[in-house]
Amino acid sequence: MTKGPHPLLARYLSALASHPLRTKAITTALLCFLQEILGSNLAGIPAKKVSKDYSLVYKLLANAHVDAKAIKMAVYGFLVSAPLSHFLVGALQKAFSGRTDTRARVAQIVTSNLLVSPIQASTYLASMAIISGAKSTNDIVKTIQSGFWSVIRVSWTVNPLVIAIAQNYIPLHLWVPFFNTVQFVLGTYFNYRVKQLRLRKEKEELDKGK
Repeated sequence: MTKGPHPLLARYLSALASHPLRTKAITTALLCFLQEILGSNLAGIPAKKVSKDYSLVYKLLANAHVDAKAIKMAVYGFLVSAPLSHFLVGALQKAFSGRTDTRARVAQIVTSNLLVSPIQASTYLASMAIISGAKSTNDIVKTIQSGFWSVIRVSWTVNPLVIAIAQNYIPLHLWVPFFNTVQFVLGTYFNYRVKQLRLRKEKEELDKGK
């Protein structure tokens, strides 16, 4: 007897079918929020010192790195990342709907790399610049210019593999949970690495100043 999907997965897929954009936005907001918190904790970022006058709940949240940046990342996921991905990936799937031959699959990967990935990379970097406190359009442009090829190289390496796996082994209705899982793992790792490198750099600068 073949078992159906887990009840929670079935409910999620039902919500995804009924309200795709809203469900994706909530999911991405939660994942971006968790990525920021996990990245800070895994990298060993020192907890923000708070006054003794603050409540126990506030102190626990501060120790767990549930801070303003984590909330901003959730807002980014809800308002920017999810809607953009929804429309771009939706358009890509619609363009290649019903086409399963090798030529169409390769064309889908190439289109994703040349059109979807650059738009997502630029939007991500611009959003990160704003979240990090960019004061002008020039600051945002510089952030995009300095980080674009690093982000796009990772996308061009990972995306073809992920899409190929999805095309061959993942049912179409499970693509969103699959892509979300992959993006969450990679996003958490990159968040952790960036924070780890920043900590190391700050420590080296501190040692030089002694």
